[in-house]
Amino acid sequence: MKKVRLNSVLALMMALVIFAIMPGCKGGGKKAQEGGADAGKAAVPGVETKTYTVEGVTFKMVKVEGGTYTMGATAEQGTTEPQSNEKPAHEVTVGDFWIGETEVTQALFEAVTGYNPSFTRWPQCPVDKVSWKDCHSFLETINELTGEDFRLPTEAEWEYAARGGKLSKGYKYAGSDNLEEVAWTVANADGKSHPVASKKPNELGLYDMSGNLYEWCEDKYLMYDGSEPQYSQKMLKSDIKREFHIERGGCWDQGPTMCRVSYRHAGNYTHMYAYDGFRIALTAPKVSATE
Repeated sequence: MKKVRLNSVLALMMALVIFAIMPGCKGGGKKAQEGGADAGKAAVPGVETKTYTVEGVTFKMVKVEGGTYTMGATAEQGTTEPQSNEKPAHEVTVGDFWIGETEVTQALFEAVTGYNPSFTRWPQCPVDKVSWKDCHSFLETINELTGEDFRLPTEAEWEYAARGGKLSKGYKYAGSDNLEEVAWTVANADGKSHPVASKKPNELGLYDMSGNLYEWCEDKYLMYDGSEPQYSQKMLKSDIKREFHIERGGCWDQGPTMCRVSYRHAGNYTHMYAYDGFRIALTAPKVSATE
């Protein structure tokens, strides 16, 4: 009887250990595995996707049909939440482009670069602790491997895609007015990032454009009229060159205001924090991958 009880206790302990290392993103040191969204998830009808495999890791790009939209603090963003740098709302036209179905995963980043800088580790979680400069190093290498011209999205492309492009339903967040449905935030993330594509996608089938990690854009940070922002004294002391770039989408450590589709965040291009990630884009005409 004692032996049976001992075996039961050992089995329970093993189960708890296995549970402890399952996602959210924690635990560490695993080698890169195949990344990207779950292959069983349905694509959005009428939205074209392309699948790439790089060093054994698969990821999808989603085609975004270009158009004209109102960028910035539109009505659904509320009257009190929008910041001064989201104003004025203004019309912007973007051309066709492709954008990652998910944020770049740790599996893909490690397959391309040979290392994983992330604070919290799990192959299917988005890579974090990457600076704007790190993103460009990754892009240079993945372009050599694929023959493509992957890049960071522009800020206007990012917001257009987050809003759902031509399929937009006018949501406050990327894919819903209910943040819990689409985002990992301070309210539900338990202090860490989570595997990509584990929340509801937006109208284009894009995941985590609200919450999980901030996403770097190509653009330097300027006000919408093209003027230099008014930096705080603290920012000026720590970032003398003022080489700030745009980050979008909010993150696991923040609340609803920062996860809105129009919210803008400035980050020094050398900074790398546990909430900094990215997704890649591609100009529409140059796509040669197979379905």
